[in-house]
Amino acid sequence: MTLPLLEVRSLTTHFITEEGIVRAVENVSFEIYPGEILCLVGESGCGKSVTGLSILKLIPIPPGQIVRGEILFNGRDLLKLTEKEMERVRGNEISMIFQEPMTSLNPVFTIGDQIMEAIQLHQRLNKKEARKKAIDMLDRVKIPFPEKRIDSYPHQLSGGMRQRAMIAMALSCQPKLLIADEPTTALDVTIQAEVLRLLREIQREMGMSVMLITHDLGVVSEVGDRVAVMYAGRLVEYGPVETIFHEMRHPYTKGLLESIPQLEEKRNRLNAIPGQVPDPMNLPEGCKFHPRCYLRVEECRKEEPPLFEVKEGHYSRCLRWRECR
Repeated sequence: MTLPLLEVRSLTTHFITEEGIVRAVENVSFEIYPGEILCLVGESGCGKSVTGLSILKLIPIPPGQIVRGEILFNGRDLLKLTEKEMERVRGNEISMIFQEPMTSLNPVFTIGDQIMEAIQLHQRLNKKEARKKAIDMLDRVKIPFPEKRIDSYPHQLSGGMRQRAMIAMALSCQPKLLIADEPTTALDVTIQAEVLRLLREIQREMGMSVMLITHDLGVVSEVGDRVAVMYAGRLVEYGPVETIFHEMRHPYTKGLLESIPQLEEKRNRLNAIPGQVPDPMNLPEGCKFHPRCYLRVEECRKEEPPLFEVKEGHYSRCLRWRECR
């Protein structure tokens, strides 16, 4: 049996503020296998991006703090590595694409300079070799006239091209794992589809694993192999994409799926999950979703459920998962 490339075990990340403790990620566990795409899904503020940043130890300390857990990458616990050792991992073995390239790319350096910096740092190539490889990467992500675009500054590129440049930078050292944080959020629908298709193509060519952070279930259905649904810093459902879409066993997942627009004459309005996402400094007792849940019973208010194994590879954090259809 294939061993996981990445194992996240009981990851817990808090932010210590003057107002109190923000429990951003609480006891999160999942695996990513070689060559697969795992989608991390949930509403804004549920802890998706903090999970990705925690894996690369990019949480600002203070106020952030990884309280406990293990992050095993190829058997090594990243949380035990020194900062110097982590610098060799970031960009080389694990890369990350951030959701807004204009804030991630340095405006005073050309696209080429920024891609070449990563190549020279990790692959020990000279400037000429690094430039050639950077042009090859820009060509690979389908940026037209890469020999010219390599000398462009971020503001001279369109949003779609900037995102492609970010992908080229992230993949320039051929990482084993790519963490893509909402890579299509700021793009229009047509460009979103192109960028996703490009990511999928390159992922298959390189055989790398991808952790795709998104709130868009349409994206999940198109590119994902497995999906982990997050709510209030916790995993609430976890399993193969096809299973989650057709046999969901958590009321929150059901609410997310039912809120997707449908082309049906009978349906005049979108379904919405009632209530609001809880304040991470003042979470409810028991199941964190119970104030918004149509299946709640008194026990849900008192006890936070564990992840129940619905069937092999499919888990739900719901006491009444059998009744959720």
